[in-house]
Amino acid sequence: MAAPLILVSASPGEQRTALLADGRLEAAFIERPARPEGIGDLHIARLAARAPAMAGAFLAMAGGETGFLPDSAGAKGRGEGEWLRVAVTRAAQGGKGPRLALRPGDGAPEGPPRLLARGPDAPLRLAAAHPTALLRTDDAASAARLRAALGPERVAFSTAPAFDDALETAFDLLASPEVPLEGGGRLTIHPTPALVAIDIDAGSAAGRRDAAAHRALNTAALAEAARQIRLRHLAGAILIDMAGLAVARRKALLPAMAEAAAPDPDLRLIGLTGLGLIELQRRRTHRPWHEVVGLPPSPLSRGLLALRRGLRDAAARPGAPLTLTASPAVLAALRDWPGALEEFHRAAGPLHLRPDPLCPPGQEHVHAG
Repeated sequence: MAAPLILVSASPGEQRTALLADGRLEAAFIERPARPEGIGDLHIARLAARAPAMAGAFLAMAGGETGFLPDSAGAKGRGEGEWLRVAVTRAAQGGKGPRLALRPGDGAPEGPPRLLARGPDAPLRLAAAHPTALLRTDDAASAARLRAALGPERVAFSTAPAFDDALETAFDLLASPEVPLEGGGRLTIHPTPALVAIDIDAGSAAGRRDAAAHRALNTAALAEAARQIRLRHLAGAILIDMAGLAVARRKALLPAMAEAAAPDPDLRLIGLTGLGLIELQRRRTHRPWHEVVGLPPSPLSRGLLALRRGLRDAAARPGAPLTLTASPAVLAALRDWPGALEEFHRAAGPLHLRPDPLCPPGQEHVHAG
């Protein structure tokens, strides 16, 4: 078995990281360095209010953010107004602030609230979790940073894009609610504030009366559902509705679901609901994909995608004047996002922004002229 490969693609305002094992995508991250999700960040924070009903306390952090420190992670016995040294263990998500854990240090911490150190980003986290993995990036600055942390023998710089067309397509698919299945059928993924619902559609097999075929399709679909849950960082309560099986027969697929969930230590199979839905629960850590990218993709995501594609096209026409045509909402999002337009300028030269109120979502583009 070949060693895993970690690919890091840098573009204006964004860093994308993929873990490939035997050529198959096994982990995927989109990070926006101007506003990192903060996993592993070390802070000095003040205990602002006890929350006995929640078995923890709320902490005031730098920048006006509020984090939650559970009693089990260090809040027990601490009083309001006390300064604490804490680390972020779960990113802010779903409208809730970050989850924290107490961290020891030299001396008693004192205010004001402040960030002491950033935690590792996705390439460094994956490199630590997969010590035999090699890393390849298409960004010289990223290569230098990663070599300093991991050693030059593990990190390669590539003048070609780190992501090939197949990997670009795989990342695009993670931003879509629909996932095609081999042999027909599809998954449809519906995140809601309360839970994530996943529907298995049998496609062309829906009209068949072959119970073995339906079982095989559902078994394959459950394996892909577990993979999509992991890749998209879905968490909390998750329900899966199987295709073409009577409720009484669905229990027989629980072993297949357990096997599919086993490689993910954060994913737990609860069982079958009264309506015959498979119930899962996954621990929250990273922001889910749909909150980062948007579902459908947000104006910022569409703008950063246009910059990324435009940067590659600009390399073929060095020195040509460039224009980004996009809706006013997309252009406003790019102007408000720290560093993205400046990074594009440094790499490709000035970029004229042309608002087009009629520009359809997904049609934003950088062009010469």
